[in-house]
Amino acid sequence: MSSSVRYPCETTLTPAPPVVPSSTRARGPWILAATVLGSSMAFIDGTVVNVALPSLQAGLHATLSQVQWVVESYALLLAALLLAGGALGDLYGRRFIFCLGVSIFAAASVWCGLAPDIRQLILARAVQGVGGALLVPGSLAIISASFPTDQRGRAIGTWSAFTGITAAVGPVLGGWLVEHLSWRWVFFINLPIAALVLVICYWRVPESRDPNRGRLDLRGAMLITLGLGTLVYGLIESSNYGWRQPRVWGSLAAALLAFAAFLLVESRSRSSLMPLKLFRSHNFAGANLLTLFLYAALGTILFFLPFNLIQVQGYTPTQAGAANLPFILIMFFLSRWAGGLIARYGARLPLAVGSLITAAGFALFARPGLGGNYWTTFFPAMIVLGLGMACVVAPLTTTVMDSVDQSQAGTASGINNSISRIASLLAIAVCGVILLQVFAAGLKRTLADSSLPAAERQAIYQQRNRLIQIQLPGSLDEQQKKQARLAIDESFVAAFRAVMLLSALLSGVSAVVAWMTLDRSSESTPRRASGPG
Repeated sequence: MSSSVRYPCETTLTPAPPVVPSSTRARGPWILAATVLGSSMAFIDGTVVNVALPSLQAGLHATLSQVQWVVESYALLLAALLLAGGALGDLYGRRFIFCLGVSIFAAASVWCGLAPDIRQLILARAVQGVGGALLVPGSLAIISASFPTDQRGRAIGTWSAFTGITAAVGPVLGGWLVEHLSWRWVFFINLPIAALVLVICYWRVPESRDPNRGRLDLRGAMLITLGLGTLVYGLIESSNYGWRQPRVWGSLAAALLAFAAFLLVESRSRSSLMPLKLFRSHNFAGANLLTLFLYAALGTILFFLPFNLIQVQGYTPTQAGAANLPFILIMFFLSRWAGGLIARYGARLPLAVGSLITAAGFALFARPGLGGNYWTTFFPAMIVLGLGMACVVAPLTTTVMDSVDQSQAGTASGINNSISRIASLLAIAVCGVILLQVFAAGLKRTLADSSLPAAERQAIYQQRNRLIQIQLPGSLDEQQKKQARLAIDESFVAAFRAVMLLSALLSGVSAVVAWMTLDRSSESTPRRASGPG
């Protein structure tokens, strides 16, 4: 479900280039087809992988931390290199970089599908992240460069609508593939799409560059990647080795040094990846802080919900994918309406109220226990969460874009989009630690209260890092296995509740940030980043 979410500023990742020649207009449908298919490949893949995680974990006998890395390795490279990917397109040709991204993504998909073990799958997913960082900003850059001003808005709207449709189809398609074929097919499905995109690009998509683009900030890209990578590694591996191990605290210390060096480099660079002067705007800084908290909360549920639905509640992968449809459809149909709220009420009120509604949605996800009908357990939470997020995304994008000068719109939107992805990246690492600790404590307590033999209780508890994929000892009889399985399921539900309540808290903090930092005027007025802030 990860990519079923509309990240803020996805439709404004690049500033509008000059008007293109009229000869390019005849190629419009082909350009849209290539960019929609290319983006959809990345969106569907993210959606499908989340639904496939429980099956993937069982098939490769993976621990929780290893499953986290399947998602995190992709998200890490995508988030860290997204801005650099857009800059590379401006420098070396948007079509060339887009096609390079599609090719890398497709090759990595083959590697993912053929991966014999979890380590190779993690490496392949990291390469997919590099490809995604090139093709995601490239798709919108090609549209902006290829369509004249009077057609550009409609073209971007078409792109957004079709990627929204793929977001709705993706979870169900992914569930069906996992259920009827194999989790490996969720990667192989990218190959025919990639081949079609490359053919259309070669045949019909024109090349474009930005002759005024400055140098690429390689040092900034390397430092932010190093900082995020070491931070995520330290957080995830703390579950395996403990906080006192040098590899854990050393990684966290290295992350702090890398982030400090990144800020220093960005403050001095003439072509910085993240111009720090943009954060002088209260609206821009506040909107990005809100993004960090809210999308951290969202990233948590997108990762852990499929485990609850499939491995604990007994949903099939197809049913688990379809369970997300109310959330996706509400986001799709109400986002345009929510975009008009900012003209009537300003940015502060819709963002604060939307964040509070989202917090209520997360709290509702903490309510279900074991069993129960979907319509009375998870459906109400999906509805409320969808309503809250629909109220947030469009006003958030508008706030970001109105808070800077038009010449900096592409950079500002790219920063906000990257922060939303970084938030999800960090949330999965942090909440994974919390969920595992709560699960382990609950499992230890429940097993101690059970009638299982001491040796078998210890054998089960030693596998706590596998969560609900714990293998039960063969010495247990059927009644004892049911008792052990119930203990495992109840412990996971308790841990899931804990991280959902934490997500509700983060959403509540987002509401406070919106109320305290954004302009209080009744209308949306631009706040220039060059001002005193």
